[in-house]
Amino acid sequence: MRRLTAALTAGAVLAVGYLGLDTADLVPGLLTTRPLPPPPPTETPGIRTLPVVPQPSPSTSVRMPLGSLAGEGAAPSPAGLRKALAGVVTLPALADASLVVRDGQSGGILYDRGGSQRRIPASTTKLLTAAAVGQVFGGDETLRTEVHEGASADQVVLVAGGDSLLAPGEGDPGAVAGRAGLADLADQVALALTDSGTERVVLQVDESYAPGPARASTWGEDFHRLGIVGSVAMLGLSTQRAGLNRPGPLDPVGATAATFAALLEDRGVRVSQVERLRPGISTGTATGTATGTATGTATGTATGTATGTPGPGPRVLGSVESAPVRDQLALALTDSDNTLTEILARQAAFRAAPPGSARTDFGTVGAWVVEQVAALGIETTGVALADASGLSRENRVTARLLTDVLALGYDGSHPVLRTALEGMPIAGLSGTLAGRYIKDGEPEAAAGRARAKTGTLTGANALAGSVVDDDGRLLVFAGLVSGAPTEAARAALDDVVSAIAACGCR
Repeated sequence: MRRLTAALTAGAVLAVGYLGLDTADLVPGLLTTRPLPPPPPTETPGIRTLPVVPQPSPSTSVRMPLGSLAGEGAAPSPAGLRKALAGVVTLPALADASLVVRDGQSGGILYDRGGSQRRIPASTTKLLTAAAVGQVFGGDETLRTEVHEGASADQVVLVAGGDSLLAPGEGDPGAVAGRAGLADLADQVALALTDSGTERVVLQVDESYAPGPARASTWGEDFHRLGIVGSVAMLGLSTQRAGLNRPGPLDPVGATAATFAALLEDRGVRVSQVERLRPGISTGTATGTATGTATGTATGTATGTATGTPGPGPRVLGSVESAPVRDQLALALTDSDNTLTEILARQAAFRAAPPGSARTDFGTVGAWVVEQVAALGIETTGVALADASGLSRENRVTARLLTDVLALGYDGSHPVLRTALEGMPIAGLSGTLAGRYIKDGEPEAAAGRARAKTGTLTGANALAGSVVDDDGRLLVFAGLVSGAPTEAARAALDDVVSAIAACGCR
C-alpha cells in the first residue's frame, strides 16, 4: 500500500512538473489548446505564494511543483543516494566542492561531502539574511513612508522609512515593488496643506532611520557601475532598482525627494527648497526645484526618534505602506536583488539594537545576521559575513549551515522564512534558473521540480534549495564550489540536483 501511495504521489508530482514545463514551452504539449504560462514570481503578485498553474480541465488549478514536508514518499537511504551521485560527484568541476543533501521532512543528512568546510557562499548568503530579517519583521509587517509637519508652518518632513520600492506614481495594491505610491502620498499631503491654507513649503527629508554607508569597501569597484548592486538607502523608487548593466542612482533618496517635490508642485504646492536631514551632518542646503534631482548637500540635524518616525506632536499629513517585508524578501530571492537584501538587513539590525546603540555598517550587519541564525539553534561556528547579500569575497559559510536554514524554512516554524523561500527560482522556469536544467532542448530531471538560490562570484559558485525526488519526497541540498569556471560549475551542480530528482534511492 505504501508503495502504491508513493507511486501515485510521484506520478502526480511528475504530471504537475510536466505541465509546468509544457506551459513554458520547454516540452511538447499534446493538446492544441494550451493553458496560459504560469505567472513566475515577479514584482507584482498580490500574495507572494507559489504561482498557480491553470489546468486544461474547468475550474481546477494546482501549485507549481514544490514538495511538502508532509509528503508520503519514503526518504532515500544514504547508501542509495551515494550510489546515485557516484557518477556525478567525480566531475572535474566538483573537484573542490562541498555537497550536502538531507531529507526535508526529518532533517536527516543523507549525503555529506565536506559539508563543514568554510567556503565563499556568494548569493546563497541571502538565505541566511532572510532567516535573520524574519526574526525582526513578523507576518504581515510593512514599511511606512510618511510626511509630517515640520518645526514651522511652511516646513513638511518626508521621513525615510525603509521602503526602497516606492512607485513614482500611484501605488499598486497587488504589487510588491510599487505597492506604495508617491503620488498617493502627494495627494494626501497636498490636501492637508490646502485645507490649512499652506501654498509654499520647504521639503525636509529625515534620514535618521537606519543610516549607513551606501556601498561596502569589500565589494568590487565596478559593482555599482555594472548594476550588480545599487546604493543602499532607506528610500528609493521601484523604477530605479539596479539591475545587470542597469545601474541605479548614486543618491536614491535625493532622486525620490525630487520626484515627490515635483508631485507636490503638480498639485499646487510650491516647494521652495529641499533640505536633507542626515544624522551627524550639517552643511549647506539642497536646491529645491521641483523638476530636477536635488543637488547640493544636506542641512540641519536629524529629527525624529531612533526608529526614524516622528516623536509625539507633529501632525502626520500623509502616509503609505509597502508590501509586507516577507514578500520583499521573496522578491529579493527571485531577482537575487543585492540592494534590496542589504536594505532589509540594515533596518532589521537597526530595529533590533537597543536605542542609540545601533551600528549599521555592512560588516556589523553581516555579523548580526550570523548572530540571528545562531539564535535559531543553528550551528554557526566559524561562519563569517562581511555583508548581507553575498557580494563580499570575505564571507565564509558551510554547505551544512545552508541546509540547516532551508530545513528550518520548510518545517513551518519560521513563517517569514517560508514565504521568502517561495521566491527561490524554479529550475528551468524562472529567475536565475530560467535558462538552466535544459540540455539540447530537453528538460533535465529536476526541471520544474527544484527551487534554488544561485550564487556566483569569480571562482566561487553555489546552489542551495529543494527538490522533489521520484518518490515525491522533498529533499534540501547545498553545493559550494571553488576554483572551477562558472559555466562548468553551474552545469555540474545542476547535474547533482537532477541526479537527486531522478532518484528514489531507497
